[in-house]
Amino acid sequence: MSTEAVDNSAVMQELEAQIAEQTALFNDLKAKKEPFEEVRQKLAELKREYGRLKAAGQPKKEKKEGGEEQQAQQPQKKKERLLLKTAKGTRDYGPSEMFCRAYIEKIVRDVFTTFGGACLDTPVFERKDVLTDKYGEDSKLIYDLMDQGGEQLALRYDHTVPLARYLAMMGTAAAGQHKIWQIGKVYRRDNPVMSKGRMREFMQADFDITGVWDSMIPDGEVISLVCSILSKLEVGEFTIKLNHRKILDGIFDVCGVPAEKTRTISSAVDKLDKLPWAEVKKEMTEEKGLDPAVADRIGEYVKHKGGPELLDLLKADSKLMANKSAAQGIADMSILFVLLKAYGVVDKISFDMSLARGLDYYTGIIYEAIVEASAPPAFKSANALASADAAPATPSTPSTSKKPSTGTKDATDEPEIDESSVGVGSIAAGGRYDNLVGSFIAGANGLDAKSSNAKEYKKAMAAGTPCVGVSIGMDRIFALVWPKWVERGAARGKETMVYVVSAGDGLLEERVGLVRELR
Repeated sequence: MSTEAVDNSAVMQELEAQIAEQTALFNDLKAKKEPFEEVRQKLAELKREYGRLKAAGQPKKEKKEGGEEQQAQQPQKKKERLLLKTAKGTRDYGPSEMFCRAYIEKIVRDVFTTFGGACLDTPVFERKDVLTDKYGEDSKLIYDLMDQGGEQLALRYDHTVPLARYLAMMGTAAAGQHKIWQIGKVYRRDNPVMSKGRMREFMQADFDITGVWDSMIPDGEVISLVCSILSKLEVGEFTIKLNHRKILDGIFDVCGVPAEKTRTISSAVDKLDKLPWAEVKKEMTEEKGLDPAVADRIGEYVKHKGGPELLDLLKADSKLMANKSAAQGIADMSILFVLLKAYGVVDKISFDMSLARGLDYYTGIIYEAIVEASAPPAFKSANALASADAAPATPSTPSTSKKPSTGTKDATDEPEIDESSVGVGSIAAGGRYDNLVGSFIAGANGLDAKSSNAKEYKKAMAAGTPCVGVSIGMDRIFALVWPKWVERGAARGKETMVYVVSAGDGLLEERVGLVRELR
């Protein structure tokens, strides 16, 4: 008995010809702006069939004695074991845990409502071009989805960009002063640490204030809102780290950072809460090509932290005050500290010059909320700059170790993370982003910063709505609150308001009737 390969090339060539024909028709109809849904569907079907044949390869057939062909017998593969586990970076929450999460969410919702917020819900996935170029170096963490009928899609990375897209779409209807909140899941292709609230799928609660207000009033109100929520949730002692992007940009300018390196150097500075200065300086100079002398000048500024008194130190720096960006940021911070004192939360504030926030869309005030349990043990009480140049830097990133291969390991498993050296991180963060809505309006008109028509670009940007807001990490807060519930025996899966029993057997109908009335 002989075998021979079945040649699918003729079928595939025919499909290729049909695909080319339908593609040409598709492009022609699209150019004429005529309905082309039928052609698009036909083209998608042909591509799927072509891909199926290509993936299937060329199956072998056997010839019977009479010349009739039949499919060759393939050796039956052993069925692989089903891995009963959630996808990496995700987890289930049981009834008791969900009861705790519902408690947390209720407090957050109540405070949002008390501060005058209105609810918004946006799709969990967006067009890829909506999310592109909004997150700086973190753009690599965006989850892309497969092409669906011609649209490149991605899972939302946060609630801020979808809100800005919504405001840009609404146009004049979104003009004016608004307070908007959202609660929902977001997705990041990060290295997760499950029990510490660091995952790839997680819940965020956002509160944003949009429109033109008196200087720094919405900024102060958002910070007050964060303090109110964290106080009610009893997460422990917390601190709001505060800085201003204009001050930071002014420092970079004064220190001699080239304009094209500003964002990448800012991203490096933002790691000072996790790494010692020596490691951050090494990244600036060796990886990002910054002059070591410039890095040292930056280090002299970003080591400072304190309260309102730090403003006096900055105002005494004539070179810094001569920088327009830095001077504006310092003026804003002066107003903000007055408002925070009026709100009664100034004792929760730390003016931290090393806070940078890596996202590209921030333009003004920036902040992060941390608790003692947030930081890795090695940095809970240490100043990362204190003795950076006195001794070699010690590794502070989470240690990893690989398990020996067992032969049944999931192919997607990665090195395990030593959670003893990993903290929750910030439990809330945000800032001012005055240009994000305008960038969407400009993009919708085919304009960007590189456009030849600078006047039209500036006009489109000016049409945008200035915004300030905060994102609260619900999973990170849960990671702090849940152990306290378990410790004091408060963990339960439901809330029983009335328990109907009888002293003895019987009275079933009467009990059912009473329960029905109570419900």
